[in-house]
Amino acid sequence: MRSCGILMHISSLPSPYGIGTFGTEAEKFADWLKEAGQKYWQVLPTGPTGYGDSPYQPFSSFAGNPLLIDLDELVEHGYLAKKSLDNSDYGADPSYVDFDIVNRNKTALLREAFAGFTDDVGYTSFVIEEQDWLDDYALFMALKDKFGGRPWSDWDDDIKLREPEAVKRWTEELKDDIKFYKFVQYIFYRQWDRFHRYCNKNGIQLIGDIPIYVSPDCADVWAQPELFELDEKRVPKRVAGVPPDYFSATGQLWGNPLYNWEEMHKTGYKWWLKRIGKSKENFDMLRIDHFRAFDTYYAIPYGHKTAENGVWEKGPGMELFNAIKNDLGDVNIIAEDLGDIFDSVKELLRDTGFPGMRVLQFGFNPDNTDNDHLPHNYPKNCCAYTGTHDNSTIMQWYREADPKSRAMARRYVKPRLFERFSAACVRIVYASPADLAIIPMQDILGLGADARMNVPSTVGGNWKWRMLPGKLTASRAKKLRGLADTYFR
Repeated sequence: MRSCGILMHISSLPSPYGIGTFGTEAEKFADWLKEAGQKYWQVLPTGPTGYGDSPYQPFSSFAGNPLLIDLDELVEHGYLAKKSLDNSDYGADPSYVDFDIVNRNKTALLREAFAGFTDDVGYTSFVIEEQDWLDDYALFMALKDKFGGRPWSDWDDDIKLREPEAVKRWTEELKDDIKFYKFVQYIFYRQWDRFHRYCNKNGIQLIGDIPIYVSPDCADVWAQPELFELDEKRVPKRVAGVPPDYFSATGQLWGNPLYNWEEMHKTGYKWWLKRIGKSKENFDMLRIDHFRAFDTYYAIPYGHKTAENGVWEKGPGMELFNAIKNDLGDVNIIAEDLGDIFDSVKELLRDTGFPGMRVLQFGFNPDNTDNDHLPHNYPKNCCAYTGTHDNSTIMQWYREADPKSRAMARRYVKPRLFERFSAACVRIVYASPADLAIIPMQDILGLGADARMNVPSTVGGNWKWRMLPGKLTASRAKKLRGLADTYFR
């Protein structure tokens, strides 16, 4: 069935508190999506952000990001005084997130709320139901605080290696901090449940995003090192990345630990089943980043400075997805199949039946050559975008493209009289054969370079964009609904 939606991370919503949250503005956005004839809201990963503030490098594959918590609700519940919110600094510019300020001051407010919290039945039930991941995560975060924020690989050897006596000693010594981190997760998931229900009640389905790999500095690797390619000292043997290509002469060295697929196989892929199962609870559909690594993944020897000397290895393939289907039933998954794709990856995608991705921006080229990312070539079973969180906005691309690519793009999209290039791109993606069309909010608003979400392989300055208040106009909703109706979405 044809449908459409918007890509915008929760952090990009307006709010008085320096970053978007699950509060009133999130509900307003869901209301606006309904008015605009949209059926999906896609967000970026919602885990607790670590290195470089990236949602793709979270401290846990199961925990939620404390920065997305709605502070007003904590005031309503009496955990926090309104004057504490009013007297806190959240950064001066509403158009971007100042992560340093927001992190520091929101954490202080959450600790204040924790001090005003008394255990309730909901908290007790949550801690019991989620203990499988929550105990390790809360201890991990408490230890990070104790060790000055250093990665777990730099902790004292006894706790780095999780010697039982050390785990027992630190669990006792840090029990108050551990409880704080459990409280924060309880609040996050309580608010998430309310937010998810509100969206669904308005006919809006949530699309989540699962990073293929985990961060080197996360509770998952620390707590279950046997599931990753680590030596006896917990040092990675090989790490993730992609080989040299047209875009990068030395490839991309991501540095994430690789999975020990042999061990995963022995456990019946238990960790993956839990990860997908948790995500299925939180979202109505899932996008899996770098899907190709389930077929073949690139392994780079640890310590190498570039990705030039890696090798391709065989991933778990259909065995993993059969295990997921047997355990969890049908899971709605979008496979991120972008980049240089082998025939075997295409075969895996066909076998799973998952829709792949098409990105209009990738279709425009100076040679005026036909390719899979031009809408006339889209299959029905795909999810089509003007761009993703890793791309320029469509207006930035247009302004910065070489003259030949720009000429090809204009010839292809044929903007109508007084129609902006970004609006024409949205229109032709909607008109395409793709069953699902998802447009980044920046392209709906026709924004330029200042609104770009991420520049891959760079650290600092990313993930900061926020939508200014007042942009969710009735006229903009009416235009989008008109497009959705015209193209039967």
